[in-house]
Formats: sequence, structure tokens, C-alpha cells
Amino acid sequence: MDRHRSLPTRRHLLKGAALAAVPYALLPATRAGAEAETVDYPSAEWQPATSSNYTVSGRPGTYTIDRVIIHVTQETYTDTLAIFQNPQKAVSAHYLVRSADGHIAQCVREANVAWHAGNWDYNTRSIGIEHEGWVDQPAYFTDALYEQSAKLTAAVCDTYAIPKDRAHIIGHYQVPGTDHTDPGPNWDWVRYIRLVNFA
Repeated sequence: MDRHRSLPTRRHLLKGAALAAVPYALLPATRAGAEAETVDYPSAEWQPATSSNYTVSGRPGTYTIDRVIIHVTQETYTDTLAIFQNPQKAVSAHYLVRSADGHIAQCVREANVAWHAGNWDYNTRSIGIEHEGWVDQPAYFTDALYEQSAKLTAAVCDTYAIPKDRAHIIGHYQVPGTDHTDPGPNWDWVRYIRLVNFA
């Protein structure tokens, strides 16, 4: 035993007591439902849509998921997140991919029905992936956007045993009854499906 070891001083004890008494209000809050913040796709960041803009479900038990629908936002990444978080907009997608770097936000859990296709049957059966950009501005379709989106789509297909082909990975324009044209003529489907299959 070392007799020269110093004993805690009164000052050290007071500092320790003060730290122990830090109000919980100053500490990071753990919100109710924090488990909802875990993402289905590990590379995604949780950016939740308002619960007013999707339907809570228990997919794939309640509905079979058998396709992925590719969208282009016609908005910026930031504005799209704001739209999904606005209860007046009545729209959402499961994922949003940023143009510059391929960063992915998850906005709706895959088990829930996002309102992205404009067709209830297709909404219940699909995962919707939005991509930042405009259909007539192909510069938004960067290598990073294609590559990260393809990895996401491949993971979704693997999870739900969806074939990685154009019959099951479709554009919004292919949804019956839609008036949308996205992802538009500048979207490189051959490249995209190839990337999905090699992801």
C-alpha cells in the first residue's frame, strides 16, 4: 500500500457531487419511441416523415412487398424532407437519396405504407425511393446517387425476395393511373439495373 497516495480532497468530492447533480434536462433526451429511430437500411440516416403522411402497417405480414418504385423529387433534398414532415402535403417515401454524395435518409419504416405512388395498391406492395433532382436536369443523377441508390435497392430486393429486374424495379411513370413522368428519360435504367445486380 502506497502511503503517499493522496486521499480525495474536499474540492474533488464537491466537484463529483456537482456532476452527479446535473439536471436531467441538460442531458440528451431519450424520446418515447426511440426504437422507431433505428433504420431498416444500416447506411441510412433516420429523418422521419410526419405520421400524418403514411399508413402504419405490419408489412410484409399485412401486405406483400413485391416491387421498388424509383422517383425523382423535383425538389432539393432539404425541401423534400420538409415536404415529408409537413402534414398538409399528404406524401412520403421510404427513402430519399441525395444527389451530391448519395447520402440516404429513411423517412418511413419499410413495415409501413408510404404515400408515394399515387395508387393505393402499389403503395401497399412497394418500397418508394426518391432521388434528389429534376427529370430534365441529368446532372443531378451523379455516380454517387446511382451507386448508393443501387445498393439500397439491392438490399431491399434481398430482404423481400424481389427479382432485380425492370418488371419489379419500376419508375413512378409505370404506376397505373399516375400523371408523373419520373424518373424521366435521363434516368439510365440499364446502368441502374446492372448496378443493383452487382451490389
